Amino acid sequence: MRKRVIASTALALGLSLTLPVTAASATGGGSHAGPGAPGIGDPYYPTYGNGGYDVSHYDLDLDYQPATDRLSGTAVVTATATQGLTSFDLDFALDVSSVRVDGRPARFTTAGEQELVVTPARTVPRGHRMTVAVTYSGVPSTVQKYGFTSWQRTPDGGVAANEPESAWWWFPSNDHPLDKATYDVTVHVPKGEQAVSNGLLLSARTAGGSTAYHWRQDRPQATYLATLAVGHFDITRGRTRTGVPIINAYSTALAPAVKANARASVERTGEIIDFLSGYFGPYPFDAAGGYVPNVTSHFALEAQTRVFYSPSFFATAPDTSVVAHELAHQWWGDDVSLERWSDIWLNEGFAGYAEYLWAEHEGTGTPQRLAQQVYDSHPADDPFWTVKPGDPGAANQFDDAVYDRGAVAIQALRDTIGDRAFLELLKAWPAQHRYGNGTIAEFRRLAEHLSGRDLGDFFTTWLYTPAKPAVFPAGH
Repeated sequence: MRKRVIASTALALGLSLTLPVTAASATGGGSHAGPGAPGIGDPYYPTYGNGGYDVSHYDLDLDYQPATDRLSGTAVVTATATQGLTSFDLDFALDVSSVRVDGRPARFTTAGEQELVVTPARTVPRGHRMTVAVTYSGVPSTVQKYGFTSWQRTPDGGVAANEPESAWWWFPSNDHPLDKATYDVTVHVPKGEQAVSNGLLLSARTAGGSTAYHWRQDRPQATYLATLAVGHFDITRGRTRTGVPIINAYSTALAPAVKANARASVERTGEIIDFLSGYFGPYPFDAAGGYVPNVTSHFALEAQTRVFYSPSFFATAPDTSVVAHELAHQWWGDDVSLERWSDIWLNEGFAGYAEYLWAEHEGTGTPQRLAQQVYDSHPADDPFWTVKPGDPGAANQFDDAVYDRGAVAIQALRDTIGDRAFLELLKAWPAQHRYGNGTIAEFRRLAEHLSGRDLGDFFTTWLYTPAKPAVFPAGH
């Protein structure tokens, strides 16, 4: 995610747990049957995600009516029980009319802000691969959970995009990056409307007065990276140098100057992917692109293979920097996702650093000079330095320091371990954790292995100390 004017709508509840996320807490392991945990164990967001099962696939068959902003349909969730389950939770906020587990009707109720509690007719044994079909409807833009909505209504439709949560406004899920899955998303809209989502468009079939768009994401994807946009769009297509298909979409309602600036930026997606592949390794997905809907929000989101861009980024001029930022996330955040939200630096620090790399490519500055400028522009008593990029807290998860101090720390790491180990590290991390999750601790160990250096003091100083580092390393 990258902000433009206002802060992200991420929760500022300051919730915390002292227990770290572990494989056991994430999967709800255990040999005895019982309820699955109502949270996955994230230290920042205790109610996010759920325990007791692991999702492998979401199959959504939805109908959306732009005139009323009404969304309805059925989500079929395929998951494997990681413990015996007498009941389990899904994260969801719309109205549910029925739930079936393995074809049998199941009892269900709601709890808390976004918990759908499902009690199957029979206990689900550990290791069983189950299907959970949830039929539902509602007006997502009117659902105010924790004081905001992640569904943005537009004059001609709606958009689901936000971080760290947006899934439970439009489909039931295990809503945490630790449980990634593949997706089929079919959306029926009135004829003349278009539906944009992640991955490849498999079909667009019109019958009667509606068109069904079928999108498929066949690589594991975190729930917050699933996106949906319905409206009127101008569509462009292209390919990267290696042949990855690119689909971009621009709202037809954008002001002409904004649309021209957006196209001048987003149409360089293939070029920027090719450039970043030189640093991060092969592009990890089989589709790419972005969309610019007619929304008033002020952020961009790295929705997997189909980046969401607010028009505000292109209000006065083209902005390829934001495109480089969000495309870098396809490796740092999408391909390798966070294990817990406290490690947000692995996403935003490296996406910010990609802006430095792109600036060098465009001849507007070197990473060393840009990082030094950020370091020098904030005096030691600036509150900027009180936020720890390696553990900023839920309220500061998207603070400027996570992005800017985080990117400066990466250049400092480069200066500390040298170009050879650093450039190897940039490719080794995505390669070793492909389609999975990672932590800062694991990243540090990899950096130490490749450089042959103990980096404990470095990481403590740059990521975990609420003060300005006394010295910025000299570039080589």
